[in-house]
Amino acid sequence: MILDISRLLFGVRRGTPSGIARVEMAYARHALGRPGGATFVAEMPWGFAALPRDAAARLLDAVEESWATGAPGAVRRARGLAAGILGRLALGQGRAALDAALAAWKRPVFLLVSHRSLDRAAPIAALCRRGVAFVPLLHDLIPLTHPEYARPPQVARHARRLATIAAEADGVITNSAATAGTLLDLLGPARIPPVTVAPLGIAPSEAVPAAPATAPGGHFTCLGTIEPRKNHLLLLHLWRDLVRMQGAAAPRLLLLGRRGWENENVLDLLERCAALRGPVQEPGPLPDAAVRARLAGSRALLFPSFAEGYGLPLAEALALGVPVLCSDLPALREVGGEVPDYLDPLDGAAWRRAVLDYAAADSPRRAAQLARLRHWSPPRWADHFDRVEAFLETVAAPVRRPLPARPDTVPPEPVAPLAEPVPAA
Repeated sequence: MILDISRLLFGVRRGTPSGIARVEMAYARHALGRPGGATFVAEMPWGFAALPRDAAARLLDAVEESWATGAPGAVRRARGLAAGILGRLALGQGRAALDAALAAWKRPVFLLVSHRSLDRAAPIAALCRRGVAFVPLLHDLIPLTHPEYARPPQVARHARRLATIAAEADGVITNSAATAGTLLDLLGPARIPPVTVAPLGIAPSEAVPAAPATAPGGHFTCLGTIEPRKNHLLLLHLWRDLVRMQGAAAPRLLLLGRRGWENENVLDLLERCAALRGPVQEPGPLPDAAVRARLAGSRALLFPSFAEGYGLPLAEALALGVPVLCSDLPALREVGGEVPDYLDPLDGAAWRRAVLDYAAADSPRRAAQLARLRHWSPPRWADHFDRVEAFLETVAAPVRRPLPARPDTVPPEPVAPLAEPVPAA
């Protein structure tokens, strides 16, 4: 296995991780303990270069510590290690190590589990010409299916990513059947590789309820980047109405996540609406422990998105025993099953009724969801990697072969959490 960890290396400057960075970290940890071995690489301007294994291991430890605690010393250490590695790679180190790995393996598999390098096809094509099987993990296709929620450059980048998959991929991992179905629809008559659906996992530490938040009064939590697709505007209008109705008795709303893009209306409400000051709090990006504590003490996670490829915050909330009110989207139903209360993201009245009910100490709807939650099991990374490793065996054929215009079967229905690979004809 050759695993790209460019997102971890370059993204360490951001401090708190994105969901995709967490996935890359899970793959890196899996690769470190993988019996078949693994080589870590990062993309440089001239192509991919291999990292020393011990340097990669130290980096992973430091990055995880900085995510967990947010301590300035831990953040500086992670950034320093990343800078040192990148400095050596920029000088050309790592090329010989990658050549040695390619020479040692008959048919290595190159895994790209973030979207970071997928829009630059030339370095990937160069590896494929050397006999490497290329397998990306596709998280979503939202910039193409919902371009109104993405900046124009991001739409163009995602189109190039799709073109790279069509031209170079020997197989594709998707996080949900919804993402797999969208991929096949968008590829159309293009060269279509085999696809497997492998739901993302929850780390064991994330499946243990944290201590509830100690602040007085009930609160709701919205977790994720503040961007138009996440539909924060609905929640802020709802909370202004709750404050008008209930005054100081209104529940609090915590917005956990960094500010994204094209948020003029949301930011105007956050910064200029006097009624929301106090009832709505925006602590911004927080260390993992602080996020878990606030989420664990919530009346519910609020997740009113217009589009999702998977819905990791939903899985994280349910793993902590926290109820969820979320949009009725196929990808979210794959994760939550029958547990959450699903609502139309445009139905403000339904969201108001649900929030008012869940805010009550004797909420019947909340009690009913907690009862359903007892029968829900968190998705496990072990199951994910069992599926992925079996899939890699099927795509790492001795020689690269042409792929059909359309597979014999389609991805499974969304109700199947662990779907079988989609075979090539």
